[in-house]
Amino acid sequence: MATLARSSTAFVALAAAFVLAVALGGAQAQQLSPNFYSRTCPNLATIVRQGMASAVQKEKRMGASILRMFFHDCFVNGCDGSILLDAGGEKSAGPNANSVRGFEVIDAIKTQVEASCKATVSCADILALAARDGVNLLGGPTWSVPLGRKDSRTGSQSLANSNLPGPGSSLATLIRMFGNQGLSARDMTALSGAHTIGRSQCQFFRSRIYTESNINGSFAALRQRTCPRSGGDANLAPFDVQTPDGFDNAYYQNLVQQKGLLHSDQELFNGGSQDALVRQYSTNPSQFSSDFVTAMIKMGNLLPSAGTQTEVRLNCRKAN
Repeated sequence: MATLARSSTAFVALAAAFVLAVALGGAQAQQLSPNFYSRTCPNLATIVRQGMASAVQKEKRMGASILRMFFHDCFVNGCDGSILLDAGGEKSAGPNANSVRGFEVIDAIKTQVEASCKATVSCADILALAARDGVNLLGGPTWSVPLGRKDSRTGSQSLANSNLPGPGSSLATLIRMFGNQGLSARDMTALSGAHTIGRSQCQFFRSRIYTESNINGSFAALRQRTCPRSGGDANLAPFDVQTPDGFDNAYYQNLVQQKGLLHSDQELFNGGSQDALVRQYSTNPSQFSSDFVTAMIKMGNLLPSAGTQTEVRLNCRKAN
């Protein structure tokens, strides 16, 4: 009987170990924590911060570019660094091709991180920290980033094409696409405030400034100066006409004045369900800041689907 009990105990222990191994191999079981690397890579935060400070000093727009990269990564099978892969198709997907930028900044930070703590920190975590620091370096809030993500070995062009909302999206589409990621309409409206920094190409707002009626006339004329009816597709204009490189709540003030650059921007304040929240953010910067941080952490907790092959990539551009 004792032998049977020992055998049963051993079987249960073996089964539990198998379940744990499977769980640890599945991305959904990842437990993120701000202290994940406190012992294994204690200088991580400093390295990333210094890398982003250097990049933003060279070009302020880079803070917005890295933030956008993080968003585009998280919406495609979770925050798994897949957008950084040269293979897999995400870089060449419609929402990313010739518009997502800053890969060399992440490469440079990764090189420094590897020199300090080899084969320890995922590219996905570096990107999450870099996005936070880019916001903060441009005057926005800071927050504790939960860490412990792993990098996917592959990307998905099809998911990038289907999961990322476009510049012509309606409010209903925005709410639905963010909702598909477990993010609320409030989260969506707060995260859209990322457009208080950064630039957009003429091709993405041309239709708005020439054909839409819910746009401030002088603002439309201003944007038309550098975005002709044809040609100049890559010409840039700031999302925020007030403080283009300062992370603040001016984006929402612009929307109230019908100065949203993209159709999808102005949809947040166009007689719909988010009007009241946009007005609130436009007059209450601390509320926007608080909600933005909450939504960023929530988005950053999106993880790859169970069964996704993950690792800590040594080179962010390719699987090990």
